[in-house]
Order: sequence, then C-alpha cells, then structure tokens
Amino acid sequence: AALVLVLLAISGSRADVNPDEVASVIWKYFTELGSNAKDTVDQLQQTEISKQLNTLLKGNLQSVSAYAEDLQERLVPFATELQARLAQDSQRLKEQIRRELQELQAKLAPYADEVHQQIGTNIRQLQAKMSPYAEELRSQVDRSAGELQRVLEPYAAELRERLQDNAESIQASLSPYADRLQQQIDGGVESLKEKLSPMADELKAQVEQSVAELRRGLSPYAQEVQDGLNRQLESLTLQMERAAEELRTRLAASSEELRAQLSPLARELREAASGDAESLRQRLAPLAQQLDQRVGQTLETFRQQAAPFGETFGKQLVQRLEEMREKLDTGAAGVEDHLELLEKEVREKVAAFLSTVPPPEN
Repeated sequence: AALVLVLLAISGSRADVNPDEVASVIWKYFTELGSNAKDTVDQLQQTEISKQLNTLLKGNLQSVSAYAEDLQERLVPFATELQARLAQDSQRLKEQIRRELQELQAKLAPYADEVHQQIGTNIRQLQAKMSPYAEELRSQVDRSAGELQRVLEPYAAELRERLQDNAESIQASLSPYADRLQQQIDGGVESLKEKLSPMADELKAQVEQSVAELRRGLSPYAQEVQDGLNRQLESLTLQMERAAEELRTRLAASSEELRAQLSPLARELREAASGDAESLRQRLAPLAQQLDQRVGQTLETFRQQAAPFGETFGKQLVQRLEEMREKLDTGAAGVEDHLELLEKEVREKVAAFLSTVPPPEN
C-alpha cells in the first residue's frame, strides 16, 4: 500500500513521469521489504493502514487529470506484479551469476598469471588517467572558491563604509545591499556547479574507456565463457558508473552546502535592517568586522571537503578492479553483483512500461 501511494503521488503530480523516479521507488520498496523479517512484513500488512491509504487514494484520484488517472490504473498493477517477481528473479540471477563465475574462474585458471597481469595493467592505466582528472578537479575547486571569494570581498569593505553614514541612511540601504550579496552568493554557487559538473562527465567517459580496454584484454582468455565475462564486466561498469554519479551528487551537495553556509550572512543583514535605527551600528559593527573572515573560513572548509573527491573516486575505481580480480581468482560472487544487475533490469522494465502508456491529449 505504501508503494502504491508513492507511485500515485509521483504519477498524479504531473503527466510527464520520470521512469528513474518510479524505478527508484519500486527498487527501494523491494530492498526494504527484503531486509525485514517475514513476520514483521505480515504484521504490517494486517494493520488498518491499508484501509486508511485506500481512502486517501480515492481522495487523490478526484483531483488528478484523466491522463494521470489512466496512468495510475496501469502503473499500480504493473508495479505490484513487478515487485512480486523481484524476489524470484533475484534468486534466479544470484544462482546464474554464481554458476557463471565459477565456470569463468575454471576456464581462466590456466591463464591466471596473464589475467592478473592484464587486470594489473588496467589498474595502472586507470590510475594514470585518473590522476590528472583528480588534480584538475582539485584545481577547479580552488579556482572557483577563489573567484567567489574575490567577488564577495568588496562587500565587507562596503559594509564598513556604510557604517559611517547616518543610521537612517544605513537602514534604508541595508536591504538592497543584502539582496545584492545574496545574488552574488547564488550566482557564484551556480557558476561553481556549472564548472564542476562536467568533470564528472569526463570521469564517467574514462570509466567506460577503461572497461572497454579491460574487455579487449581479457577476451582472448575467455572465448568459451564470454557471457559470464560480459556479465562481470557489466556489473563492473554499473559499479563504476554509480561511483561517477555519486561524485556528481557529492559535488552538487557540497556546492549547495556552501550556499547554505554563506546565505545566513545576507539574512543577518536583513534582520539587522528590521530593528531600530539607534542600535543599528552596534548590531552591524561585529558583522562588518567578521564578514570577510567568515566568508574565507566557509570557502576554505569547502575547499578541504571537495578538493579530495577526485582522489577518492579514483581509489573507488581501483578497488572495484581489485575486487573483480579476486572474484576471478576465487569464483565467489559478491552480493552486489546480482543486486546491481537486478536493479538495472528493473529500471529497464519500468522505462519500457512507461513508454507504452499513451501520451496525454492536448
């Protein structure tokens, strides 16, 4: 019922449904359900919450468009059926990967030294490729933070100058000053995000190239077990691409955190302007003295947090390659292998299903 409610909320909020959002809901629901004990799940299903949610759903259906209602009627049975199939598919895929990996390990055993060498070469090549990107990301973080600091520096001097005016003049000009400061903060953060985001795209392209090179290097040793090798490389690709997306998310989150740390400066100025004029100088003097220091400290914290992201990303990729080398040595599959491939399958099925739903009529 909770899954249905969220799906309806997604599809009812707008006609253009994002397949990834729907797939994420289904996948999250499946993984959480699988982590609960069976008696807990049964207990939840027996409560009154289902009736309450059904009542809420009926109320929601009255306020959505005909297209959204039609989509809901199609989507809910599909999602329910898909969720029911996931447990069975998960076990099937887990067994399939286990058998394939054991067979792959047996076939590669006579070439163990060559396979080790090939993966070792790939690791060194990846490290060599990642190093310049990690350094460029660090440099870009430093440059962007420095640019934002230079843009904000004049505001501290301007605020100190304003304190020389009479109280009424200061109070009248303080809100526009705070607005300009906030605009500079917002503009600087958006510019920073625009400069950092392409770095994740470039790193993702290097990941794809690295996996392609590894595929070519290992193919001569696995002619009879190409399916198993392809599945392992597909799993490796998914892990690496997810790491690249995590890098993008972390960069964006750090940028937004920077905005959240700087924005209170403008808010404090607005609050000071709303007070009485007589004590205005007393309230503003400490802020005027601390403004550039607080900006500098905030930007330095951002530098220290975001600059090492590239190195961390490179270490993650190397770790994934080393884990694959170990799996080829032992023939033992990890939990993440079948789960990542199963999630990929879910996303593909959701996207295929949504593509069959007729578009809304004008």
